[in-house]
Amino acid sequence: MAQTNVNPSAAYRPEMDGKAHERTYDGFVHFTAVGSIFVACIVVGLALGGVKHAWLSAVFMILLAHIATGIGLFSTAVSWRAPAVVLGLMLLMLLLF
Repeated sequence: MAQTNVNPSAAYRPEMDGKAHERTYDGFVHFTAVGSIFVACIVVGLALGGVKHAWLSAVFMILLAHIATGIGLFSTAVSWRAPAVVLGLMLLMLLLF
């Protein structure tokens, strides 16, 4: 049966550091979300260059994706939204070019 504990730290034994475990998990989820959108930016950038032959725009947008990903990794408030904006712009460029 599933546990019905409301407090997630209640599942940890006293010798375990529950808060450190939760911080590590939150950091992993944050990194995974931002990294996944960054990988999508790279893929769309390569499609923009390869399909539409707009390599200069693709390189510029990939560099912008690197910057936005760095901002998203260091700011938990912005998180995945910064590279998602660049991804949206790249998808628009892929559709409109």
